[in-house]
Amino acid sequence: MLNQISGGVCAAKGFRAAGVRCGVKSGMSLGDGNQPIVPSMKDYLSGKFDLAMILSDCECAAAAVYTMNRVKAAPLYVTMGNLEDGVCRGIVANSGNANACAPNGHENAERMCAAAAGATGLKPTDFVVASTGVIGQELNIAAIEKGMGPLVEQLSTDGSDAAANAVMTTDTKKKEIAVTLTIGGKTVTVGGIAKGSGMIHPNMGTMLCFITTDCAIAHDLLQDALHEIVPRTFNRVTVDGDTSTNDMCVVLANGMAGNPLIEWKDDGYTLFCQALYQVCEHLARSIAADGEGASRLITCTVRDARSEESAERLAKAVVGSSLVKAALYGADANWGRVICAMGYSKAPFRPEYVDISFASALGEIKVCEKGVGLPFDEDFAKRVLTQDAVTIDVSVHEGDESATCWGCDLTYDYVKINGDYRS
Repeated sequence: MLNQISGGVCAAKGFRAAGVRCGVKSGMSLGDGNQPIVPSMKDYLSGKFDLAMILSDCECAAAAVYTMNRVKAAPLYVTMGNLEDGVCRGIVANSGNANACAPNGHENAERMCAAAAGATGLKPTDFVVASTGVIGQELNIAAIEKGMGPLVEQLSTDGSDAAANAVMTTDTKKKEIAVTLTIGGKTVTVGGIAKGSGMIHPNMGTMLCFITTDCAIAHDLLQDALHEIVPRTFNRVTVDGDTSTNDMCVVLANGMAGNPLIEWKDDGYTLFCQALYQVCEHLARSIAADGEGASRLITCTVRDARSEESAERLAKAVVGSSLVKAALYGADANWGRVICAMGYSKAPFRPEYVDISFASALGEIKVCEKGVGLPFDEDFAKRVLTQDAVTIDVSVHEGDESATCWGCDLTYDYVKINGDYRS
């Protein structure tokens, strides 16, 4: 049985986290002539946090997935190298600058790891490094290096909230969850934080997602679990059709729960995967609901499909359609846009078999049956679609498989946010 608890990435035994404001974007830590000045601790803890750390008390098995964008940010390459041996101690991440396609990108990513190592007494290769923010501008590494000491000083078992806030960019809400379960008679905890609001159309994970667990599990099985679950959670989210250069999802498992080591795909592995799935699904939905400028979460479930793959293609085409997204913003039950998006998804289905309904907390209204429109109460439909969360339910009546994807509506604010993102 899974139980949701508080604590995020610090809920599992042996993990601490922190977030501070070091001035990545503003240059707070640079004085005249680029000479570093020493801010007070009050300065580091005031304003928008932009530097985060998650640290385990002992070595962890580590697994990760990365963006499939051909353009990858420097931190991803450094992290790939650091995780070649499958172990890790912590994560250091900044917001305000993506360190992607930027001058001295690789060197600055390595300097972040070195700074984290220097402040903790560990090795640079003990750290995952991640960045998010503006592409193409040189990272203010001097600010990060000055802020690393104060960051480590703030590490605590209550630090998940600060770390979650430190990796936010255009996010309006923190994304955080933790769950517990029993494996081998021991209480095991899985917790996570994520950031993501725009440039979301993942082909691996989300913009940044960090998951911690005290489960004892072999590295190869941890990697298998992540690769099984990411396609059914994060890869089913779309906000705007853009896959970021910095996408990364990392899981650290330190084994401190004391459960028998999971070395086979047995009952313990199945239970762990259920917990990891719940964490990833919650974070994926949170990202979709907090899409840039969004006013409502859109969920599309396609049922009775020939295969899970075709159901996913159909559902993702629907939640990714700009016209569907715009119709939902206007609370317009324009189901024609739904079936149109299905038609260009490249998934096989017979339009003459399709049923479509819209639903929310106020109720459900069927608008299409066997590919033909039904008469419906427009006023009731509008009330249904004005809720914060709306579901588009589709049945294609061709099989037994289903898939659910998540997105958000398209509002004027999306254009406003992205029209002046660099400023």
